[in-house]
Amino acid sequence: MARTTPRPVPTATQILKPLLRHCPTCGETMWAAYHNYRTITTLTAVLGLTLQIRRCLNTACPQWRHPYRPEEEGRLALPKHEFGLDVMAFVGQWRYSHHRSAPEIYQALVERRVAVAPRTVTNLLERYDELVALSLHDTLRLQRLTKARGRVILALDGLQPDVGHEVLWVLRDCLSGEVLLARSLLSATHDDLAALLREVKQALQVPIVGVITDGQPSIRAAVAQALPDAPHQLCHFHYLREAAKPIYEADRHAKKTLKKRVRGIRPIARKLAGRTDPEAEIMRGYCSAVRSALTDDGRPPLAASGLILHTRLSTIAESLARVEKRGPCPRTWGACRPASSGACMTPRPCGPTCRWPMAGSIVQRTS
Repeated sequence: MARTTPRPVPTATQILKPLLRHCPTCGETMWAAYHNYRTITTLTAVLGLTLQIRRCLNTACPQWRHPYRPEEEGRLALPKHEFGLDVMAFVGQWRYSHHRSAPEIYQALVERRVAVAPRTVTNLLERYDELVALSLHDTLRLQRLTKARGRVILALDGLQPDVGHEVLWVLRDCLSGEVLLARSLLSATHDDLAALLREVKQALQVPIVGVITDGQPSIRAAVAQALPDAPHQLCHFHYLREAAKPIYEADRHAKKTLKKRVRGIRPIARKLAGRTDPEAEIMRGYCSAVRSALTDDGRPPLAASGLILHTRLSTIAESLARVEKRGPCPRTWGACRPASSGACMTPRPCGPTCRWPMAGSIVQRTS
């Protein structure tokens, strides 16, 4: 579909010139032939680029009259693309690191004042996936990154977005942090995983001195088959989770006990249906706070969900105790405002400028 609105006006301009003045094929001088103009949208500005194009005028050269563009242009955007590489990286990071959907990514770009269409977010995400796949197949780049440290400590893990779908297996170097191989497999037998390990081993020029996994039986068999000489151990997270099993069980029992004490929150919410008075609004706020505290779980052993639930329920209970002890503000709306403002002295509910603790306030107000 053609564009129905004009592109945004450039907020910054930049002139790019080729670094090479001599033809890389024949060595003859390349002369400036003409200029190209291009607009690129980045996260910080809309760049209006002026590109100096050079050509080799040697008729015997295979690159005769072929345009030579500025090298720095490739650091800003892909060829024939309107958005910069930083926008593409932002989309990929929010999708795979923060697990956000395309509409959420679009809203985040709009908040950054990036003029983009919702469909463009999907297109940028596809280009991001292609660049990642291309970088993973660059064997020379991976060899250069791993050769600097002289060894590789391999981490293997599988990611399954939905039950019943293919599992994305990722093999990463713990020393450099680079992903060495990523591939989706429908089955996760030890033969399939051993083939991935052998492929990584053949692509590298340095030895694999260790393997870190979550200790699944199929992974253990694959490591023993493909890398029999490499030590194999559990990752820190799974090791701590195994060691903290007694504490985890106690925390889970405490969470179940706390949930039993607040099971009556749904009948209260049903009784408030249809009421629009201020007291009902306050009670609905407390019900929502309790429900949100129950649905948010921690990640053992790094965060105990039972302790988190106890802290949140204690905060709600303290708020209720303050309301019960002090009650609503005894002053009128007019008394809470300066007398010089000429406010009406008719008794009304306390306003937001009053420092008296209001019903439904979880955070205690200062005096």
